[in-house]
Amino acid sequence: MSLTLDDFDYPLPPERIAQQPLADRSASRLLLLDGDRLEDRLFRDLPELVEPGDLLVFNDTRVIHARLHGHKRDTGGRVEVLVERAVGTHEALAQVRASKSPGAGAVLRLADAFDVTVLGRVGEFFHLRFPDGEDLFALLERHGKLPLPPYIERAADDTDESRYQTVYARAPGSVAAPTAGLHFDEALLARLRERGAGIAYITLHVGAGTFQPVRTHNVLEHHMHRERYVIPADTVEAIARARAAGRRVIAVGTTSLRALEGAAQDGPLAAGSGETALFILPGFRFQVVDALVTNFHLPKSTLLMLVSALAGMEPIRRAYAHAVAHEYRFFSYGDAMFIAHRNDAV
Repeated sequence: MSLTLDDFDYPLPPERIAQQPLADRSASRLLLLDGDRLEDRLFRDLPELVEPGDLLVFNDTRVIHARLHGHKRDTGGRVEVLVERAVGTHEALAQVRASKSPGAGAVLRLADAFDVTVLGRVGEFFHLRFPDGEDLFALLERHGKLPLPPYIERAADDTDESRYQTVYARAPGSVAAPTAGLHFDEALLARLRERGAGIAYITLHVGAGTFQPVRTHNVLEHHMHRERYVIPADTVEAIARARAAGRRVIAVGTTSLRALEGAAQDGPLAAGSGETALFILPGFRFQVVDALVTNFHLPKSTLLMLVSALAGMEPIRRAYAHAVAHEYRFFSYGDAMFIAHRNDAV
């Protein structure tokens, strides 16, 4: 199958990009895509669309205060650091924006509070050494800022501190929220349990690469960024039980889906940790996930390609055209879709 970026483009008026979260998490809209059927719902209707015995798999990662501002110790030149991921108790890979890229050995003064040393480069990232006296995540929590996505055209405020986290966030490590989970509150989770649905968790730490554009016209030439995941044994067991009962495994968010499918590429799904650079395109054979709760994704993005693989390219085109025409809110703080069944056509 020959696929180009143009196959995954759609017109999106800028005013459809949500800049603020709704006051009530579950008050967002939900577009149901079930085969060829589209239906406008509210997100709080989700328990009505889930069958007893279905299993929802959530990503319990927590967004860290990954953005830091400062200056170079030797020249005073300004720098902006966006931590991509921790690679040890006191080391991290990060994007560094500066008028001139710092070399190995350079010292950066961040937040007027502490120094970091540039150890070198790892691909597009800078390898930074943070102070030994405090845990990296604790240091970032005290001095860093929440990194809102680039399409939200404002600085993070106090509201974002809670609303750009899921209510079940536990494991720190992401630089972007698993946004499908932002629609869930405790009351909705309780209603899903009352419905008889199972709830399980994985952890996938979302990297800044999730926002990087595809720069190759032939999408098969694109190389995905790597993200680290952990899949607990009880989640693998819950998936096996749902399968044995003939029920669906519903990924809450593309991050949950990538973790599960990435872990199942080399054999049956097993508990453990690893990294995935899985690039899901139309024609992909899904091993684990049957359905997906997800937000609306950017034109020409790898995530739009992923949902096109799950639901089919034409159904996704129609769904997105419907969402634009009916004034759904798009991206991280926007509305959601429920892709109720996967398209197994290859």
